[in-house]
Amino acid sequence: MSDINFEFTEDFARKMDEADPLSAFRERFYFPKVNGQDAIYFCGNSLGLQPKSVKDYLDKELQNWAELAVDGHFDGEDAWMYVRQKSKPALSEILGAHPHELVAMNNLTSNLHFLMVSFYQPKADRVKIICEAGAFPSDQYALESQVKFHGLNPDDVLVELEPRAGEHTLRTEDILAKIQELGSELALVMMGGIQYYTGQLFDMKAITYAAHEVGAYCGFDLAHAVGNAPLSLHEWDVDFATWCSYKYLNSGPGNISGIYVHERFADRSDLPRFAGWWGHNEQQRFKMEKGFIPMHGADGWQLANSNVLALAAHQASLDIFQEAGMKRLRAKSEKLTAYLEFLIHEISGESGVLEIITPRRPSERGCQLSLLIHKGGKAVFDSWYAYGVVGDWRNPNVIRLAPTPMYNSFLDVYRFGKILEQSLAEFA
Repeated sequence: MSDINFEFTEDFARKMDEADPLSAFRERFYFPKVNGQDAIYFCGNSLGLQPKSVKDYLDKELQNWAELAVDGHFDGEDAWMYVRQKSKPALSEILGAHPHELVAMNNLTSNLHFLMVSFYQPKADRVKIICEAGAFPSDQYALESQVKFHGLNPDDVLVELEPRAGEHTLRTEDILAKIQELGSELALVMMGGIQYYTGQLFDMKAITYAAHEVGAYCGFDLAHAVGNAPLSLHEWDVDFATWCSYKYLNSGPGNISGIYVHERFADRSDLPRFAGWWGHNEQQRFKMEKGFIPMHGADGWQLANSNVLALAAHQASLDIFQEAGMKRLRAKSEKLTAYLEFLIHEISGESGVLEIITPRRPSERGCQLSLLIHKGGKAVFDSWYAYGVVGDWRNPNVIRLAPTPMYNSFLDVYRFGKILEQSLAEFA
């Protein structure tokens, strides 16, 4: 951040926290402890912290279940029949989409499979799928198995884009060039919105436009982007997306996913899909008749009835997001991540221990910085944890650190800097 003169001092960090309009949100989350002290928790990219309000949200639904039992589906303030609606306003703001274009349901990989039933329809020579090399394994498994389901060979169909020699991240122009090159052979672009290993934020608008120009669909796995980076899925014309809610959305381990489907498909009953009761026309659902009639928008991709307890935990965090606002969160995130970057460069210098492989431009990353460890290997990570830093180790030699604007502070980053300073004496 060129407009801030960062300093490696506790006084500077405290002054930044005092000026932070979001600083009070930190107190609304539980922090784990390491060796009896609150952790420096930089692992929101794997599992977000628990909002203190979650228990109240869950208790309310447990009370409804106890007092209403089956009548809870139709009676009470938050009748379970319509409970999916409650999350739509917050998700609309976070994802940059209309409420009817999204719905919270299932888990991420399940949703990716269901969406690909609709949006991967190989025909004649148009069979290929573009993804980034080193995509999250679950995405790779989903893509491979979908290709095999259509009787095709993944080695012939999947086009995995790799960075140029000597580089760690993909260049946008190389992604667009490959889309153009494949042209009429390309059926689908399916990438992560943020690459989980490097932390690179892809230009989803440009990628979507390029895919559409050659007649292909375009979708994204937003697991590391949702609640982290600014998203405008509707404006970008993205066809579909899915995500998880347990990372930056702080909804609890393994909690509910969601899908986005552009409104151009809202009433496309001709699109192939795996149908279920809860995606059927809501006004006719309890007639219990044959003949699937999909609901308008993303709701028509639902299968089973809503997981009420999962949605309650999800809503506890979403309500906090609406208070904080994505614009304010993003503004803080850019400063917080830039401060972490500054300290790493300031402290590690020419030691040769660390290399940041995440792009430097804020427009090309979220809050995660991925650090390549050139000396010391996992021992470096273990030493940091012993001092209270909860980050994320990824084989073969990357540490991911994600100072999350909702609950992390500049003082957290400063404290990490002091720990980094100590560890370099051992590993440099």
